[in-house]
Formats: sequence, C-alpha cells, structure tokens
Amino acid sequence: MLPAEALARIFRRKMLYWPDGIKIEPVNLPATDPLRQAFSRHVLKMELAELEDYWNQQYFHGIFPPYVLASQEAVLRFVADNPGAIGYVAGCAVDARVVVVLRIKVDELPGAGQGCAR
Repeated sequence: MLPAEALARIFRRKMLYWPDGIKIEPVNLPATDPLRQAFSRHVLKMELAELEDYWNQQYFHGIFPPYVLASQEAVLRFVADNPGAIGYVAGCAVDARVVVVLRIKVDELPGAGQGCAR
C-alpha cells in the first residue's frame, strides 16, 4: 500500500521516481469528473482552483501537471501498459490489469461508479 501523503507528492510532481528508479507517470481524469474532484480534495487536500494556481506557479519552474486521460478505462489501460504509471479509478472499475495501492471511501460520490456496471 502507498500512503495518501506519497500519492499527493506524486500528483504534485514532488516525487518523480519509484524506489526502483523507474520514472513515475501520474495521470488524471478530466477536471470536470467528480472522481477527480474528490481525489483532489481528499488526497491532494486542494480544490481545483487551488490546483490551477499551483500548476500556474509550477510552469515557471518547468514542472507540468500530470497528463489528463478521458475516462477511467483510459486510465486503466495507460497504467497497465506503462511501467511507472499511476492513476485513480472507482473501486468497481479496478480489474486484474492493475494493482491497487490505496483505497479511499468517498461518500459524496454517488456517481463514482458510473460506467462500472458489468
């Protein structure tokens, strides 16, 4: 398991490499996605406006935000296909292609399971 604090460092680009030396490649969902908003609040401890300000400041140092992928399925595919990649999806979307490093229960997300019906 990975502590939430480590995830926050990864998604703020403060931690760049895994202990084995592989470059970390974090990926986000779109800013309008409720799951991304919850992840930002609960893991990064920032609202989207605060994150926008943070990344505007980081640009001046040559540091860019994580790539944005269009869907949870795209996140799963990217993480499965790229060593070092990390992302977040609803628990019901997780499958054997990826390894769960942290589970977070978020009561405010009634739509978090959208697209998970199998």
